[in-house]
Amino acid sequence: MEIQYEALDSELVRGWRAGSGDAYGNTAEHVVSDGEGNPCRHCLGFVPQGAGMMILAHRPFGALQPYAETGPIFVCADGCSRGGGAELPDILKSSADYLLKAYSAAERIIYGTGRVVLKDDVAAYAADLLGRPDVAFVDVRSARNNCFQLRIRRAADC
Repeated sequence: MEIQYEALDSELVRGWRAGSGDAYGNTAEHVVSDGEGNPCRHCLGFVPQGAGMMILAHRPFGALQPYAETGPIFVCADGCSRGGGAELPDILKSSADYLLKAYSAAERIIYGTGRVVLKDDVAAYAADLLGRPDVAFVDVRSARNNCFQLRIRRAADC
């Protein structure tokens, strides 16, 4: 199973940079990155030390429903190119492990799929989950703070 790491949509990020509201309707907080583990969910790299960074609430789901988790994320304040692809992105190389959860096409958690996995096992576990017909995508979250990192899909679906 070939997988694809998916960054946040560029149009969504451009909107935040232009002042659009986050998941709670608030404009992003603008701060300067200290260079210590500030993963940008658009370029899938790290916001460099001294660079502008936005902090905002993000809900990576299409509708409000019980499984639509919302949490804080970081995004480069200045323009950055959208990341993603078949290779493990930089933001998933900084921690020892991550929480992966599978979701249905209706954006509902598929019970029994949530698991903390070592970073070296992220691709294999995601591919295993995406091999199931009931799984539409896999979300990767911080194993420590539950912050959304990125989404993984079947390469054929991208």
